[in-house]
Amino acid sequence: MKRLLTIFILSCSTSIAQNVDPVKKLDELSRRESTGSPTFSVSKSVSSDNFDLRYARCEWELDPAVRYIRGKVTLYFQATTALNSLVLDLSSSLTTDSVTWHDKSLATLLPNEGLQVSFPRMLDTGTVDSISIYYHGIPGNTGFGSFVQDMHAGVPVIWSLSEPYGSKDWWPCKTNLGDKLDSVDVIMKHPAAYRAASNGLLQSETVIDGGTKILTHWKHRYPIASYLLCFAVTNYAVFNSSVQLENTLLPMQTYCYPENLAVFQANTPNVLEALQLFHSKFGEYPFIKEKYGHVQFSWGGGMEHQTSTFIVWPDEGLMAHELAHQWFGDKITTHSWEDIWLNEGFATYLAAFYMENKYPATMVQNRRAVLNNITSIASGSVKVEDTSNVNRIFNGRLSYNKGSYLLNMLRFKLGDAMFFKALRQYQKDPAVSYGYARTADLKRNLEEVSGKNLSQFFEQWYTGQGYPSYIVQWNQVGSSNVKIKINQSTSHSSVPFFSMPVPLKFKNATHEKTIIVENDFNGETCMKDIGFVADTVFVDPELWLISKNNQTVKLTSLNTGMGIVDIYPIPAQDPISIFLHDFESRSAIVTIFSSGGQKIFQKDVALINGEEIIRISSGKWAKGIYNVKIVARSKTIVKQIIK
Repeated sequence: MKRLLTIFILSCSTSIAQNVDPVKKLDELSRRESTGSPTFSVSKSVSSDNFDLRYARCEWELDPAVRYIRGKVTLYFQATTALNSLVLDLSSSLTTDSVTWHDKSLATLLPNEGLQVSFPRMLDTGTVDSISIYYHGIPGNTGFGSFVQDMHAGVPVIWSLSEPYGSKDWWPCKTNLGDKLDSVDVIMKHPAAYRAASNGLLQSETVIDGGTKILTHWKHRYPIASYLLCFAVTNYAVFNSSVQLENTLLPMQTYCYPENLAVFQANTPNVLEALQLFHSKFGEYPFIKEKYGHVQFSWGGGMEHQTSTFIVWPDEGLMAHELAHQWFGDKITTHSWEDIWLNEGFATYLAAFYMENKYPATMVQNRRAVLNNITSIASGSVKVEDTSNVNRIFNGRLSYNKGSYLLNMLRFKLGDAMFFKALRQYQKDPAVSYGYARTADLKRNLEEVSGKNLSQFFEQWYTGQGYPSYIVQWNQVGSSNVKIKINQSTSHSSVPFFSMPVPLKFKNATHEKTIIVENDFNGETCMKDIGFVADTVFVDPELWLISKNNQTVKLTSLNTGMGIVDIYPIPAQDPISIFLHDFESRSAIVTIFSSGGQKIFQKDVALINGEEIIRISSGKWAKGIYNVKIVARSKTIVKQIIK
């Protein structure tokens, strides 16, 4: 899900795909989910855990001109324990007319925001049964507006948007995360002037009641969370597209307002490109046997209803974000709003991934905008500490942008091959596929594929708060080496040190090279061969890491003229490095003798500022003691190597 600024919506042109800076808008899209929304008072699920939902047949009577619903919902369930009653979530603003079971009326109670149904006898564990709930009323609106009646171009429209807790506002269900329906049928009776959209595949549109009404039937045969079930009714214009995904020609169906038909037709090819990219990188489109679809509504953003994404406008970044949810959010759904980044961080990352693939020249510019947002406040955890606060769940800076950057950093840390392989395995993991996941499930798959322990990474970046600021001190050593020392400070006390590989780009007027330094503690030093004399270094030039206010300091070597020789590693391994420094001369002769006096190596070495490093292959040397003789002007130094 994503919320846009009204000012942004009004500025969209009809040629979005040709915008000269299409990626600039991505940060704006990602971080505006909850901007301007009030702090919601939410009522969490009261449904009982003594049953699992299996199937729902939803029959609703709707009129876009009237804020009202009349419904019959038949729920098939399986008893997980012996039970003689169960509780569903249902708003107190709705009136329950009756509940039937095997053509018998059942006794009901109405606990706060719930519906308790009692059976005349005990149902054994494992029993599969069904009940039908008849109800009507004017639904309430919680969250972002779970049941909305509005107008477009003078025509009424009505739609649902249930995330996170709003399903119960308009139908009896389970709003808690952890129990998906195996499949659904949605049947809507509505005035004949309109068309109705929902999940899955359209089965029929039947004219009834003397031509005044239409009965629209949709069928969806994949597991689905209650908040992803949807409907929308207005005078939609409908057009069909398709996209080739390997051996499957996937239908793409768009329901849009007639006044925006040309804009949707012009920009739908963008989402077809994104479908092909995500299908190839993250695994098969999850609902490959049905369709993907867009349904226009007037809420300021988009909502990833399964197979039937609701969007306000066919913006390229918005479409990519909501499409990404079909993999991350719909097929695999967060098991707790505490882990909403598994939905929103992933969708934000995949949208950025799509944009970077299509518009690579804008990659750094876009990443910088996202990083500026993340680091605009020194604190804040990706882990949601208060799941009763809808604004905190959908915090654009933390759940969206920082969550997406966890994935960006994991990709950098693991490398492309391991990262994408792990995400494809995560998609196929039987413990979470078409079900629910926690952050630990993602971590487990990443670790299994990469072979790396990522506990510290998730403690620091998922649970912890803040970010590092790097100070890189460096100096040139000879003609091709640099000596590097890295320190960091952190913006929040919850993480005293962030352990991460740090990319450093060295360059001069004609050469450049990026190296990776594993930074595991403050004051860490290393020597790297970059192959040239550098004059400048940049920290994380492609912006893979969350950091801010990084500094580089070039140190000047103080030549004492003493003449010092360091040989490493000890004991000797191949190759051997000989570091000459603090010499007054511009050259030196390095000679290596075996213990028997045989000369096995000699080289004239040019010294830059009295320094140089030479590396010598010793793989074919016999074990023993070797003497190293260095002559620079009148100075002679002798060292030993033990191999």
